[in-house]
Amino acid sequence: MDGPRRLMAGAVRAADAPKGLRAGTVRRVFAFSRPHWARLALFLGLTVLSAVLAVSSPLLAGRVVDEVVRGSAVSVVVWLAVAIAGLAVVDAGLGLAGRWQSSRIGEGLIHDLRRAVFEHVQRMPVAFFTRTRTGALVSRLNNDVLGAQRAFTSTLSGLVTNVIQLVLSLAVMMTLSWQVTALALVLLPVFVLPARRVGRRVADLQREASTLNAAMTTQMTERFSAPGATLVKLFGRPVAEAAEFGDRASRVRDIGIRTAMATRWFMTALQLVSALAQALVYGLGGYLALTGQLAPGTVVSLALLLTRLYSPLTALANVRVDVMTAMVSFERVFEVLDLEPAIVERRDPLPLPPGPVSLEFSDVRFTYPSADQVSLASLEEVAVLERRDPHEVLHGISFRAEPGELVALVGSSGAGKSTIAALVPRLHDVDSGAIRLSGVDVRDLSFDTLRATVGVVSQDSHLFHDSIRDNLLYAKPTATEADLHAALAAARLSPLIASLPQGLDTVVGDRGYRLSGGERQRLTIARLLLAQPSLLILDEATAHLDAESETIVQAALTEVLKDRTALVIAHRLSTIRAATKILVVEDGRVIEQGTHESLLAEGTRYATLYRTQFANPTAA
Repeated sequence: MDGPRRLMAGAVRAADAPKGLRAGTVRRVFAFSRPHWARLALFLGLTVLSAVLAVSSPLLAGRVVDEVVRGSAVSVVVWLAVAIAGLAVVDAGLGLAGRWQSSRIGEGLIHDLRRAVFEHVQRMPVAFFTRTRTGALVSRLNNDVLGAQRAFTSTLSGLVTNVIQLVLSLAVMMTLSWQVTALALVLLPVFVLPARRVGRRVADLQREASTLNAAMTTQMTERFSAPGATLVKLFGRPVAEAAEFGDRASRVRDIGIRTAMATRWFMTALQLVSALAQALVYGLGGYLALTGQLAPGTVVSLALLLTRLYSPLTALANVRVDVMTAMVSFERVFEVLDLEPAIVERRDPLPLPPGPVSLEFSDVRFTYPSADQVSLASLEEVAVLERRDPHEVLHGISFRAEPGELVALVGSSGAGKSTIAALVPRLHDVDSGAIRLSGVDVRDLSFDTLRATVGVVSQDSHLFHDSIRDNLLYAKPTATEADLHAALAAARLSPLIASLPQGLDTVVGDRGYRLSGGERQRLTIARLLLAQPSLLILDEATAHLDAESETIVQAALTEVLKDRTALVIAHRLSTIRAATKILVVEDGRVIEQGTHESLLAEGTRYATLYRTQFANPTAA
């Protein structure tokens, strides 16, 4: 009997049932599902027909018994059997058709939700990703989207089916015998109440298991990445890590055994109650049949209808839990969709004048956004978002880089150099002032124009776990084989590619860890060369390289910088001696500017930084 299993599942969900929904959630759900309404109506129609057939079969079975008792012609019994078989075939067909419609609705909804969330998240600023836990965000695209899908497949169809089946079963049973129907309803609390107590216990166990599984997943994700695995090996922790993981796995195992036994005891008890209920129905029905108050076939019909009564009753007892759980999944998806991107594209963007590009900062002030502006507590997996008062990090930055010039930013760590660089491609937006490319405010340009104009090479040379070819084509999907090899040659990578058995089809590994640091950096330079930007931003592109790798990368960068405007952030001052202009940044302000020679001659902050580095050769 499926009743105990359904009741157990509903009772477990009830323990974690949400208490309420935000206003407007249901309305938004229906608005979001509007493209699927035609399929949904057909699906519900098939569900109604299936519920009607489920009640019809017991009546025909009882009719067979009555005809046998009366001694009717064999043909009558045969035709009734054929009718029962026909109903079974039709019901099977309806089940297949309903499943087809259900899957189309469910998968269509998953597609729509996932695409909407993915596209929306892609529009979020970098500050959103620096605060959000990746696993929590991925869970919205997987677990919560699947939970929302159940609202229109399992939950809605189950609600309609169970209501119709319950109403029809009760109506037919009351028509056949009100005494037997009353007995069945009197026994229902014995069937339902134990589920609540055991359900809470199993729900507590499942919640603990979920917490442990999440911890194991986090441990695996962090330790199985290349940097995490390296850290574990360097600090000699493999045995301790394995012991910690094994302890959690053991607890999950023990919880699984306890959950299985609690569920088995519960189902055994309820199956016994169900069997006793059927025995009572047969007893009372048999008595009424022997006293002439019921036909024998009616007793059989009532016994069969009893199975059609308990299942929908127990399912409907938890329908609020199912609906609320599905709606909360929608709510969690809508929570992400409602987080407005802090950086938006102008509806009627301006064109960028043709020719070489100039860069101008005009009295730029900037404060990093607060947590409530760019993030959600649930995505950071904290109870309350951080409430530190934001403070201004750039104070009136002004400078200009003419077409073809190389402007360098130097200064202490945390002075604001990388923040200045991040404002140009609009990874963040200024609070006041303006950043202009060839006289046009970057906020007035389209994102496509910005991406085509501004190229960035950072110290974190990120590559996707994909082939060298695909990592390069990410910058220019239309690039030819000749384009790829030309870019690789300019980035001093041709010998490396020639030495690889699979050449351009070699997979670089997670974040490019199969390549050395210098090779990764040169590959990002080759990618930049394919994009052909007019303005280059180099954010400490050689900061973590050894002397030999730095020499090769610098040679590749020289190729990139030809005839282009460039903004370079350099930790090693030896790399920017030839800069057209050097800006010394401290505490979010430009405190000095000039050429290498003029700043050394002044003997102020730049001269101090330069002497410090070259007095200590390892720092240079």
